[in-house]
Amino acid sequence: MARQAPFHRDAFHVFTAIQTRWSDNDVYGHLNNTVHYQLFDTVLTGWLIRKGLLKPTGSDFVTLVVETGCSFFAELSFPQTLDAGLRVDRLGRTSITYGFALFADGDTAAAQGHLTHVMVERTTRKPRVLPDVWIKTLKELQPGADLQSAAREPSRALPPASTETATLGS
Repeated sequence: MARQAPFHRDAFHVFTAIQTRWSDNDVYGHLNNTVHYQLFDTVLTGWLIRKGLLKPTGSDFVTLVVETGCSFFAELSFPQTLDAGLRVDRLGRTSITYGFALFADGDTAAAQGHLTHVMVERTTRKPRVLPDVWIKTLKELQPGADLQSAAREPSRALPPASTETATLGS
């Protein structure tokens, strides 16, 4: 199988600034490979909470990770502030596949990955159909999304530059 090429920054329109931490480095002086997955999860969970979709302890459903993957192209380390790109690669009936990229310097991803969530009932763990509000909001993350119409909704407004920026970690 051919190695996937790194994403360009233009493949994303929603970004979160995230600070690496001293404890993220391993003995080799770069981010341990598990940290990339933690960053992806932090960026996604923060976005879902800010959009009012995720209520970790107060809903009748949960989203379970059923698949993840990551490709590494350049070393990252502390201290760096990264731009984490977030998008929806696939929106299904009961599942969502998210795409991520971590950018340090420049427009080429240093690492990129994916994560698939399946929405299930909290108690039975049986899959459930994604609520309409989830589908509508997640469409903001799809490549080619109409950001101007998304920006017209006050509760889901994006900054004028077509990027959402928040700082997480430290």
